[in-house]
Amino acid sequence: MPISTPKRLRIAVLADSDTRWKWGALTADRIAPGPSMEAAPREGAQAGPLLDGFLLRGRATPTPRQLEEVGVRADSLREVTAVEFLRAMAEESYDLLVLSLVGGGVQAMLHGLARVWEHRTSRPVVVTGYVGVVYEKLADGLLLRHGADLVLANSRQDADRFRAVYEGVGADASAVTEVALPFLGGAPYEGEHDPSAKQGRRPYTVVFAAQPSVPDSRKDRAYLLNRLVRHARRHPEREVLLKLRSKPGEHTTHIEELPYQKLVQRLDPPANFRLVYGNMGEVLDRTDLLVTVSSTAALESLHRRVPTVVLTDLGIRESLGNHHFVGSGCLASWDQLDAGHRPTPDEEWVSRQGVAAGGTSRTESGGGSYDSAFDAARERIAELLDRPGGLPPLTPYYTPVTAPGYLPGILARHHLGPDGTPLPGAPAADKEPGPVRQIVRRAARGAYRHGVQRVAPFIRRMGEL
Repeated sequence: MPISTPKRLRIAVLADSDTRWKWGALTADRIAPGPSMEAAPREGAQAGPLLDGFLLRGRATPTPRQLEEVGVRADSLREVTAVEFLRAMAEESYDLLVLSLVGGGVQAMLHGLARVWEHRTSRPVVVTGYVGVVYEKLADGLLLRHGADLVLANSRQDADRFRAVYEGVGADASAVTEVALPFLGGAPYEGEHDPSAKQGRRPYTVVFAAQPSVPDSRKDRAYLLNRLVRHARRHPEREVLLKLRSKPGEHTTHIEELPYQKLVQRLDPPANFRLVYGNMGEVLDRTDLLVTVSSTAALESLHRRVPTVVLTDLGIRESLGNHHFVGSGCLASWDQLDAGHRPTPDEEWVSRQGVAAGGTSRTESGGGSYDSAFDAARERIAELLDRPGGLPPLTPYYTPVTAPGYLPGILARHHLGPDGTPLPGAPAADKEPGPVRQIVRRAARGAYRHGVQRVAPFIRRMGEL
């Protein structure tokens, strides 16, 4: 009698930006029971899961260049509206669904999915979470994500905070599951290279990890850019890189009204100053000092033990997100950096962030290595997939009873009614858009981006006169 071959796990990831696609797809690979999607199966072994990617159509839908830069493989990838996605989930059968969206998008999909699956005997395990540091709208974002089977917390600190919020409002907190950021990794930092760059050795490299919306004023962004250029002039033997997330006209998770590419055109930077794009991990491979305001890149850098600085020049403020790094030991100013200061990270703080290099312990309580950070989520998903009788209906905390003045507006943004059903006239094409529709869509996106990057800043400046 031939041995039966286990079926391949089917995974769907819905994302609304390049960063969230990266987080969602890598998270799916980390938490899926069985072999990795990237692992080459041995002869006779079970193959890795099948991954179908869905990109939610909107202002931040990633471009082909952004998707290529992320470098995450999918067996299929297509752009959809919310209603088109819900239709696909009604027609297709998946084992695992990762919702990698803003909080409102997650909430809308949870209600829509609850409606399309209400008569099904089985449904996928639904997972959601955050793409990086959670430094604002903690309660709002968490309650909008409530209702998923797993709400992933990227660190022990986040897991504690998430449970406290859910328990504080009387919501079930059992979905909170501690993991780590899925894109940490890479070779640990081996120390400074020869600053003279002789005999083929690369120069000491300083990287500033820019953020699309932090800071948001022209004055503050120009200040940071000027300090970076000044550092390059003070240290001509160094390579100074400005790491950018997107090119002008593209959008990421956050709106960028004042791209650094435009600001730098007014300067005359030295030859050792360059703008760079690409995967952050590849940039960190050659980094000797990572500088940022509050980017998640700081956690990637700390994971590798690359010297890391979170700037205090503009203050330590919630609006900047650098308040998250209080206690990290990484806070410093450009004046201190120019004088040769190098912060030493606090090991306990780093541990609580789920960050560790070289497979060392993640937590003081025996949390294990980074490689084991996803074990709990993997085991929980396996248990849910094997649950007798299937999974119960999705039950978000927000309902027409608990949030009658809030929930309908969130659902309406995705063309869903208060009960999760599509509203009349909701965009849900049965086929790929024709040439005219594609042209209109590109024009609309271009007009939106022009308004964000040109008109809005002009109006704001006029208002300050």
